[in-house]
Amino acid sequence: MKLTDALTCQRCSLAATRTQVVIGSGDITSRLVLVGEAPGRTEDEGGQPFLGRSGQLLFSLLLEEVGLTRDDCYITNVVKCRPPNNRTPTTSELRACRAWWDLQVPLMRSSVTVTLGLTATRAVLGLRAPMAELHGRAVASDVGVVLPTYHPAAALRQGPSVVAVMRSDLRQVRKLLDS
Repeated sequence: MKLTDALTCQRCSLAATRTQVVIGSGDITSRLVLVGEAPGRTEDEGGQPFLGRSGQLLFSLLLEEVGLTRDDCYITNVVKCRPPNNRTPTTSELRACRAWWDLQVPLMRSSVTVTLGLTATRAVLGLRAPMAELHGRAVASDVGVVLPTYHPAAALRQGPSVVAVMRSDLRQVRKLLDS
């Protein structure tokens, strides 16, 4: 099995409703990897993670706080197909996509991986604490140092206070990349 086999994956019911599989984009050997939950409508249509409003916010914050652009990192999701109505992926969908994540990990050369949101953080780290306790804390893992933060969609919904937390977390990312 190889990562490109994901493009024809039928492991779960999401295969019936997706437009396309969204594996990831950018330089997989980048020092920074961003990991989200699953593609949304815009990503399902465009074939890359974080193309919509959440992506615009994320890459604006990344440039301002870390000094990096979309092209300077690798972006992926723990689930490769869009759940209907952008709902949270189910446990069985996360399990079905785990094989694709496991194929991506050895290809990644990141020194820092940022998980965006609770679903991605739990899938990558296996931790069950709430995001309020996890964000901004670096954790060693098989993908290098992982730093959880809020998903930019949460910042769009909840406003400036979540954006401020994300900014603070991304400043931690910059320190980790600089060290």
